[in-house]
Amino acid sequence: MIVRTGLVLFAHGARDPEWAEPFRDIARQVEEMRPDLAVRLSFLEFQSPSLPEAINGLVAKGHREIRVAPLFMAQGGHLKKDVPVLLDDIRASHPGLRIDLLQAIGDAPELRLAIAQWLVRSSPQPSAPGAKP
Repeated sequence: MIVRTGLVLFAHGARDPEWAEPFRDIARQVEEMRPDLAVRLSFLEFQSPSLPEAINGLVAKGHREIRVAPLFMAQGGHLKKDVPVLLDDIRASHPGLRIDLLQAIGDAPELRLAIAQWLVRSSPQPSAPGAKP
């Protein structure tokens, strides 16, 4: 039996709809790189779909394994307290569903390195003494 896996990108959400555009772009890029993977974007508040809505939608399409990728810089109160309760509630309503919560993107060493490298490239280098501008 083939187990269908889904990936839910989980962001905080904001009242400004444009705020979500970088996350939509990430979801599009993941879909392009992994066309075999069902990718959904969800939000904690202010925007939809919510995390339960996104997961329930994947379950309705036959997905039995879900990875939740928090698009947060760190493990704050939402990821430590709120999200585990949400996921327990979802698991209770879908027996046999496997949900794995990945680390916050800010906790991934390779992403921290990529951010640091971008910051270094974005900052001007000091001029050498006597160098012409």
